[in-house]
Amino acid sequence: MATETRAHDGAGPAVASRSRRIPQHAVRAWCAFVVAASMGGTAWLMAFGVVGAGVVAAVTTAVSAAMWIALRPRRRWRRLPWFALAYVGWAAASLLWTEWPRATLLTLALLIATTAQALFVASVLTGRQIIQAIAVAIKWMLALSIVFELWVSLIWRGPMLPQFVRPGADFDGDPIMFWSRDKLFTDDRIQGIFGNANSLAYIALLGIVVFGLQINTRAARRGPLAAWTALAVFCLWRGSSATAAMCALAIAIVIVVVLLMRRARTANTRRVLYVAFAAAGIALVYTLWVLRDDLFELLGRSSDLSGRQEIWATVGERFIERPLLGWGYSVPWVPTDPSFDGWIIDRGVTVMQAHSTWFDVAMQLGIVGLLFFAVALGVFTWRAWFLALGRVPRPGAKHEPRSRLLLIPALVATILLVQSITESSPLLNWGWFLLVALAFAIKQAPAAVRGTPPRRRSTLAAVWPLEGGAEIEHATRAGDAA
Repeated sequence: MATETRAHDGAGPAVASRSRRIPQHAVRAWCAFVVAASMGGTAWLMAFGVVGAGVVAAVTTAVSAAMWIALRPRRRWRRLPWFALAYVGWAAASLLWTEWPRATLLTLALLIATTAQALFVASVLTGRQIIQAIAVAIKWMLALSIVFELWVSLIWRGPMLPQFVRPGADFDGDPIMFWSRDKLFTDDRIQGIFGNANSLAYIALLGIVVFGLQINTRAARRGPLAAWTALAVFCLWRGSSATAAMCALAIAIVIVVVLLMRRARTANTRRVLYVAFAAAGIALVYTLWVLRDDLFELLGRSSDLSGRQEIWATVGERFIERPLLGWGYSVPWVPTDPSFDGWIIDRGVTVMQAHSTWFDVAMQLGIVGLLFFAVALGVFTWRAWFLALGRVPRPGAKHEPRSRLLLIPALVATILLVQSITESSPLLNWGWFLLVALAFAIKQAPAAVRGTPPRRRSTLAAVWPLEGGAEIEHATRAGDAA
């Protein structure tokens, strides 16, 4: 993740020095708000409805566009995340054949706005600042979730429907419809400001990852970070998401693998480790599959993944009818559209997603769209992996060559990969936002630092923090950084 700028001492901004129209602290604060807004996608819907959420998206996108024009950041625009943009382009092309044009137009506008916001944040912030913006956004979302649940329990006193509506005595709908079920002081799941326990758990898990690595690298004061980590652990526990638990397990495995690979002294040692980890991974997946019934019972879930198998079967039937191009883009499914209204019902409510990224993309954009998305996510994961891995340490080196903060993109990719199996979250809101933003930021390497001869250009230059806050300014081999 780099920027074309003059050689600096590690504290310089990502934007070009020629533009001082907006204070840097204001840029950082706005970017943190933009990241938080992407994380709170369902919260906007719960609070203000579809129209209100649309207004928020339009206004924030317009403000970011104005700031982008004023700042005019210097970036290697030829190194955009082209596969992610190709997916967006194919979604836009589906307007030519979509069976639900109104839903496609509405959700496509949201996809384009999210993509533009992600590119904006990645173009005006350095790698360190992006991590800080993510951390600030997570803090806001967790704090607001707890404050919201406290307010519901202590002041509102009872369940709450979207847009601050109190259910009447004759309400006979399913609790899935509630914004908050007033469960903070019970042993049941809480939903936070998101109105969804799974969303709360995912953000909490992301918080544990970011705060934990910040503590490990002393990127900020440890006392406050420890308190935020404790809050994130509490929210993860009370969110009680089976998928989040699987994400946590995958993250733990990835961290162990990366740290072991970083300590490999030769490329041959890394190859041996790759083979060993691949074999162990296959064995683990096989074991989890064999013991899936016991595992789901332990997690309090049914063996059919809470009804997902039936949803996948229904979506698969529609995919088979149009396997190449699909039926048209719509993420999420617009429940008021005749094509989705009553199509799949879960506990009396129209389902708004396939609960699987791959089934969703295949049904909407066909095999072509599925390939675009798979390559976009795969390339991002590949680059994030090598960013985290670093080069082979020199013989006798006492410390790892890179900051452990560099694991964050790889761990975000891990969350998205695991989520994609049973959720459509990577296709919208913060999932897609972070995929595009981090992919664009990573692709900026190698960057030409002015005054540095071509042979010394860093493949991971200028913007990612090392231990103690220093910037990466040394050259690394392009092959090691992939």
